[in-house]
Amino acid sequence: MAALKYSRQREAIKKFLMERKDHPTADMIYLGLLDKFPNLSLGTVYRNLTLLSDTGEINRLRLGDGTDHFDGNTAPHYHFICEKCGRVMDIAVDGLDSFIVSADSCFYGKIKGHVAYFYGECPNCLETS
Repeated sequence: MAALKYSRQREAIKKFLMERKDHPTADMIYLGLLDKFPNLSLGTVYRNLTLLSDTGEINRLRLGDGTDHFDGNTAPHYHFICEKCGRVMDIAVDGLDSFIVSADSCFYGKIKGHVAYFYGECPNCLETS
């Protein structure tokens, strides 16, 4: 793959994601960067998010709510989705490595990755219940 031409807007999108832990949507990223880039279009944000996720520089999360969320953390990790407020959070889970080994031993193809989402109520929603 040819090297990508440098883009200030693409770098700003990537930096925006790296500094956040809330897994924003394209709309949230667009609104968050408008002050710095007043001529930025939502289409430009979508194109750059697709490019960054296709090249593995960010992760695209498809959570089943009809809206993609984005994560600047590309290291293997898991996500928790609050069914009450919709918040998406990173979650540290021990012991899933043995689950992956088990899945690999039961499948005769080649497993290259996996996705697991955990659902429930986040700590904030539990406090207000």
